[in-house]
Amino acid sequence: MTVGVLALQGDFREHVAVLRHMGVSPIEVRLPQHLAQVERLIIPGGESTTIGRLLVRYHLLDPIRTRAGKDLAVWGTCAGAILIAREVLDQKVGGQPLIGVMDMQVRRNAFGSQLDSFETELAMSIVGETPLPGVFIRAPQIVALGSGATALSRLPNGGIVAAQQGRLLATTFHPELTGDDRVHRLFMEL
Repeated sequence: MTVGVLALQGDFREHVAVLRHMGVSPIEVRLPQHLAQVERLIIPGGESTTIGRLLVRYHLLDPIRTRAGKDLAVWGTCAGAILIAREVLDQKVGGQPLIGVMDMQVRRNAFGSQLDSFETELAMSIVGETPLPGVFIRAPQIVALGSGATALSRLPNGGIVAAQQGRLLATTFHPELTGDDRVHRLFMEL
C-alpha cells in the first residue's frame, strides 16, 4: 500500500514523520508522477488558498479530483478538509480552487484568528474509547454533511470536527501534531 503526503505547502513534514514512525514509507507528492504512485493521499493543514493555487499550478487538482474516493483514499486535515469539501461558506468572490469531492459544507477560520487556536480532548469512538487530543489552529468547522457523509467526532457544543464519506476522511484538527497516531491508522484502513 502506497501513501502520499501532498508536499506543496503546510505541515506535510509532520504527517511524514508520523507515517515513518508507524513503519510506512510515504511519498512526498509534488507532481502528477508522484500522485500516480500512491493509493492514499494526505492533504495537510496549511493555507488552503495557497495549496489550492499550487494544486492548479502543478497540475494536481484534476487528477486528485478524478481519483479521490475511488482508487485514491484522501484525508484532508484542517486546510485539507477545506480543499476536499464541496462547499466553503465564506469564500471570497471567485473563491479558491477546491478539489470539492466530499459532500460537506465547511466554514474557514470558524473559531477565530491564530490567537483563538486551542486544544481539547475529542471523543472519536471509531479509533477507540480513549479521547483524542485535538489541536485546532485557525481551524475550519464542518457545518453540514450530505447524506453520504458521517460525523466521526464533535466538539461538546455539537460542532462537527471529523467526518468520513467512503474512502474520504476530513479532520478540522491536527492529529499529526499530537503524538497520537490513531487517526493515521484509521486512514490506512480506509
